[in-house]
Amino acid sequence: MTATKDRLLQPLIRVGGILQPVNWDFAMDVASEIAVYVRDKFGANAYCVKTYSYQYIENTYAITKYALRHLNTANFTFHDTPSDVTSTPGFRDAGFDNFGPSYDDWGAADVLMICGTDPYETKTILFTQYIMPAIQKGMQTITLNPRETSGIAYMKKMGGLHIDLYPGTDTLVLGAIARVIMENGWEDGEWLKQWVNNKWESNSGFGQGTRNTPWQWRTTWKKFQTDGFDDYKKWNFSQPEYEPEYAAKIAGINVEKIYKAAVMLAKPNIDGSRKKASFGIEKGFYWSNNTGNTNAIASLATICGTGGREGRVIGRFGGHQRGGVWGGKLPRNKSPEKLPGRRRRALDVDRWLVSGHTRLAHVIGTTWIQSMTGSQGLYSKFRELTQNNPHQVDSFDKAKIIATLKKRVESGGMVVFNQDIYLRDPIGARFADIIFPAATWGEENFTRANGERRLRLYQKFYDSPGDAKPDWWIIARLARKMGYDGFDWQDSNSVAEEAARFSRGSRKDFYMVKIAANKAGINLHEQLRRMGTNGIQAPVFYNYKTDQLIGTKRLHDTEMSEQALAEKGLENGPQGANIIPKTLLAFNTHTGKVNLQKHPWSLFADFHQWMQPKEDELWFTNGRINEIWQSGFDDTQRRAFTMQRWPENWVEIHPIDAKARGIESGDRVILYSDRVPCFKDTLHGSYEDQFQFTELLAKGHIELEQAAVTAIAMVTPAIKQGVLYSNMLDMRQPTNALTARVVDNISGNYNFKMGVARAKKMSESPYKRQFRNFSFVPRNIV
Repeated sequence: MTATKDRLLQPLIRVGGILQPVNWDFAMDVASEIAVYVRDKFGANAYCVKTYSYQYIENTYAITKYALRHLNTANFTFHDTPSDVTSTPGFRDAGFDNFGPSYDDWGAADVLMICGTDPYETKTILFTQYIMPAIQKGMQTITLNPRETSGIAYMKKMGGLHIDLYPGTDTLVLGAIARVIMENGWEDGEWLKQWVNNKWESNSGFGQGTRNTPWQWRTTWKKFQTDGFDDYKKWNFSQPEYEPEYAAKIAGINVEKIYKAAVMLAKPNIDGSRKKASFGIEKGFYWSNNTGNTNAIASLATICGTGGREGRVIGRFGGHQRGGVWGGKLPRNKSPEKLPGRRRRALDVDRWLVSGHTRLAHVIGTTWIQSMTGSQGLYSKFRELTQNNPHQVDSFDKAKIIATLKKRVESGGMVVFNQDIYLRDPIGARFADIIFPAATWGEENFTRANGERRLRLYQKFYDSPGDAKPDWWIIARLARKMGYDGFDWQDSNSVAEEAARFSRGSRKDFYMVKIAANKAGINLHEQLRRMGTNGIQAPVFYNYKTDQLIGTKRLHDTEMSEQALAEKGLENGPQGANIIPKTLLAFNTHTGKVNLQKHPWSLFADFHQWMQPKEDELWFTNGRINEIWQSGFDDTQRRAFTMQRWPENWVEIHPIDAKARGIESGDRVILYSDRVPCFKDTLHGSYEDQFQFTELLAKGHIELEQAAVTAIAMVTPAIKQGVLYSNMLDMRQPTNALTARVVDNISGNYNFKMGVARAKKMSESPYKRQFRNFSFVPRNIV
């Protein structure tokens, strides 16, 4: 028996509480009947689709075409958000693409600011092959992170600055750094004059009536828009929280670090030349005061002259390969949720479910419960709506199964479909009524890109086990059974070629690869196969004169040469089917210039203040580590080394905090909290104060849940005093149970990294006295 012996091999239906094998016809007959019934009787919004966003283009295109274009449900989102919204609202509003830089760019700066990650821990190749060689050649680094891990320790050894701030305080530190830069006149004045919008420019092109893009709404709300640099400077100087001393106090850092960071980023060299500064962020940063942090880093970068120039880039580092192409758009006008004014907010699928409005949950390739915040409360609601509903299938008769599931949804319960490669607990193992077995990497030809938009073909090299099918095939068959047209694909290449048209204008635009392939008499997948493992960076252009496909090194390339344009065949404008997206040579705003934004701390301050640890509580946060990447479906259940190295979840605690609680490395501790704030209903708001945390709490929209998980203590000075840190991906006891299920009041994202917990020793674990599992050596060893 192999480590993959529990692969799902055939469709399953739960009968008498046990998942029983059936054939595809049987499973699809039941699923399609229930899906149509829920859609027609309760409306499309009663049908939730929760899916991965990053996987393969063929699958993500098929899923979004089904959910958004045909089913047309607003009850839809991806694996890491409660709503279908951008993860980096400040980048989007400024005009920066998340993945504009190339990997080479991360080593081309004089100084690199790294926020919310240690790229050695979670992006090892990016660090060792691009960032580390640049550091050895003199590039300076600044990191914002409450932990000092191996990469950060190395950067410190090489002269880097570590700003070891408390969770959620990044906005304050960044705003204070910006103030010091402006007080000294170190901003890049020429860049600001040329590339920053004034108020008229940021308003241009909006037209009349309801403003339907995020930036349009935010200008209407008047909380973020500025009239250019001078206006931003005036605003920043008027905010007492951006006084360096105040910001340092709340962040728990030495104020000298703020001044040093300003010097490193922006003080001109002795010869008067400017330093080249780049800014890279990841989840520890943008999942903590989501809007404020991303606004603040975008504004600080802009002040420093950072855009799309070599050595002066801003973006996400990324964490995994990315294969998202949209087959439809979220029907946000069907969402009942509102923001201040008349603008609709993307529906929060967690709140919608907790409020009892979801009658069918279709979960595709994601561990919904463990990956969301307040996860133990979400688990309880799933159990209430499925297992605890009186209408449970107890017959193999197809008509009786359908009738029973209809009765469940009529009574306020919920039916669950699950597509996955393994039976995951609890969505699949406990709650799913129908399981669709999925084929995966190596079992089908798939395409996707990486963190620098490099598109490649992942070739099939063996057949999928049993009767498992790729997700696009499963979705297509269900869609046809429900009466939807346009799902008659014969193979994965057919899906990719259709998706290519819908990639046009995006960062992953590969439409011209299809054009070149068809001109050569081959299909899209074959064209990508011939490009090899290096693939090509999107957006992709086709030079009709040379018959060459040309990629794009970086987006927002404001210094792209005429020669580079000529190589793409764009010297006289777009040729043939080529298009020139605005993000190729400018920024993603109406004018092509950057929107320099305010980042008001007041929108987050009341939540941060309420979350402050009380009595013997500590800040609680979590994240990834180098040895574990996947969410437990692979790394911690099938790889012998990882299973032995990390047999249970763990928690890092500072020696001073540990001593006060009688905790030593190797002790089993319980982490618990009786104040995990969670939204308990769907909010129909339209006024500004209705979205402040204190107002939500006062009006009863927030309830305080209890949560507890156990972990093995790792006493280490690598974690900041007053902070606990654990693995976010342990599926057995997800530590997201301790983080607040309250969305950012602007973006609708969770602040995943914000929680508090008490730590109490329960017993010694067996790992404390033997050396076969775990290692209690600090991670900040160079």
